[in-house]
Amino acid sequence: MSTPLSKTYRMEFDESARSLVQQMSLEEKVDLMGGKVSLEELITDAQNPDRHYNWYPYPAGGNSRLGIPPMKFCDGPRGVVCGHGSTCFPVTMARGATFNTELEVAIGEAIAKEIRAYGGNLFGGVCVNVPYNPGWGRSQEVYGEDPHHMGAMGASLVRGIQKHNVIACVKHYAFNSMEISRFKVSIDCTKRTEREVFLPHFKDCIDAGAASVMSAYNLYKGVHCGHHPYLLNDVLKTQWGFDGFVISDFIWGIKDTVAAANGGMDIEMCATQFFGDKLVAAVRDGSVAETTVDEAVRRIIRTLLAFTEAPDTMEYPEDLIGGPEHKALAQQAAEESITLMKNNNQILPFSDDLRTLAVIGKLAAKENIGDHGSSRVFPHHVVTPLAGLKQRLPTTDIQYYDGSDIEAAQLAAEQADAVLFVVGYDHSDEGEYVSSEQLDNYAHSIGGDRIHSLGLHSEEIQLIQQIAPLNGHCAVVMMGGNMIMTTPWDTLVPAIVMAYYPGQEGGTALANILVGDVNPSGKLPFVTPFEETHLPQVNWDTTEQWYDYYHGYKKLDREGIQPMYPYGHGLSYTHFELSQHDVRVEKNRIVATCRVTNSGNRAGAEVVQLYVAFPNSKMEQPEKALKGFSKISLEPGSFQDVEIMCPFQKLAYFDEARDAWNLEAVEYVALIGTSSDPQDLTAVPFSLDA
Repeated sequence: MSTPLSKTYRMEFDESARSLVQQMSLEEKVDLMGGKVSLEELITDAQNPDRHYNWYPYPAGGNSRLGIPPMKFCDGPRGVVCGHGSTCFPVTMARGATFNTELEVAIGEAIAKEIRAYGGNLFGGVCVNVPYNPGWGRSQEVYGEDPHHMGAMGASLVRGIQKHNVIACVKHYAFNSMEISRFKVSIDCTKRTEREVFLPHFKDCIDAGAASVMSAYNLYKGVHCGHHPYLLNDVLKTQWGFDGFVISDFIWGIKDTVAAANGGMDIEMCATQFFGDKLVAAVRDGSVAETTVDEAVRRIIRTLLAFTEAPDTMEYPEDLIGGPEHKALAQQAAEESITLMKNNNQILPFSDDLRTLAVIGKLAAKENIGDHGSSRVFPHHVVTPLAGLKQRLPTTDIQYYDGSDIEAAQLAAEQADAVLFVVGYDHSDEGEYVSSEQLDNYAHSIGGDRIHSLGLHSEEIQLIQQIAPLNGHCAVVMMGGNMIMTTPWDTLVPAIVMAYYPGQEGGTALANILVGDVNPSGKLPFVTPFEETHLPQVNWDTTEQWYDYYHGYKKLDREGIQPMYPYGHGLSYTHFELSQHDVRVEKNRIVATCRVTNSGNRAGAEVVQLYVAFPNSKMEQPEKALKGFSKISLEPGSFQDVEIMCPFQKLAYFDEARDAWNLEAVEYVALIGTSSDPQDLTAVPFSLDA
């Protein structure tokens, strides 16, 4: 069936788009290039308790005379921001921890169905920026630290979204990895770093068929990304062959009419400030060629026609929104994301016949679904960790202490059968940032980067240090959008669980994990170091920031530093054995294989990971780099043969001298296993012929 996911299909509408452009006046054409939401409306929506930012799909363009539909924007990425009652899925970082591309396709489909039910046609929630440092306040909106993983998961979301004729918009292009300085910072890096670290996952999403891209607020090499001819025209549209349209990030995404139009911007969102009459005048005085406007408008019309006229597979009634099928999917995503980081002496799972359970920490009773900025979703309900435990353990005496009375919590911990700490972050600690001088014109909450510490709050560390030694049967659940340091208290507790921001069904999922109804299978999509100094250092309030080639696990590998918890790490209640590791070289790709056996007594899922090392490269290379992964589920005693494919192009490096990609005909080493820790990997050499 014809699908707008296919660029070939979309280009079939090119002649129709050209014809429509020829029938339009300059004013009509420019009108298609601007958002229709005023700044005053944004502020009014935020102040109305029955409304909020993006409470309905925000329109741009459209021409009723010629039958050109408007673009109708719905934000994300953890669900549809519009309305009240949208399904709130776990944040993207949590979904990254699932390492399940098929699940991400299903989530994309669910989000697209709700967008269609709201009357929207574009999802602005495929966020694939690399967190150079995990303190980035908005990193909860991305899948993790690794570009390959980011690209695979983002491409899966694109495929799911566009299956239901909703345009997938990939953001924020590019180098947007800090909040406090996002409106003023200019990022710089080498050309190789640009191409290998910060852009490849965007290209993966474009190659998957994404039909829209949102630019970033920040500057790159001194030029605003919203009117960056190199990024938008040269790389995106020319080199990558992108056929869709580019939209600006909202309100402050472009700063100059002529620079934006000539630099490759197609639609100014969500209010028209620099296009509209100003762009018409710029064309009239020759500052912008009318052919430039024609090209932008042709891209817009072509894309909208393709998505509007593509056949629908189903109807999209309003009762799809927040319905039982999507609720179950949100729970599944939470269950697959929750990561068992540590489980000494098999403390977990807790027995479901516990007499008493002490639950300690204010986040246990908080509806904690993440940032309150532009990604905030408003579901019908949120299951807290405490509510989930009470529902699952109705006969257990669950005693809750928010932590304000340490002595009472200590006494309860001494007497309880088990102790559970729920600690970490909420929207007040990290999230989308808006400076005080911008609040008059913007309706979002103030968030920001984690500039002070990447660890728990001091009072939470104190809780663990003073209470955990009183009961050996205790576990810590951490909530947050990215890596949280565990060094000050790690040795005091036998079990640690990372729950991220697990969405509206998070409390139910967490309870199912803690009592063993569900076997944990999440894997850390980031490395956890012993010291914050092992990570790239960032000046969070600056006008200039250099990004190095190495970050995350690759930086620690390069410097020979052992992490506290490696990238890709995650434990299970069962045991998996990998054997028969091999690699075969086929035309244009390698295929890594192994056999995975569930040798334990529980059903479970494992993520097989393929890394590649480059010991014979003439270039400096990472010690190893993730190049593929596959998640499989196995019953006790069963096995499965796994294949992970990696195209040759993913083994190439960017040669700055030649300004081109180079694939070396040398011997490589495939590393196949269950985390980035060398102890979890088996090496298999392979060669590429000249």
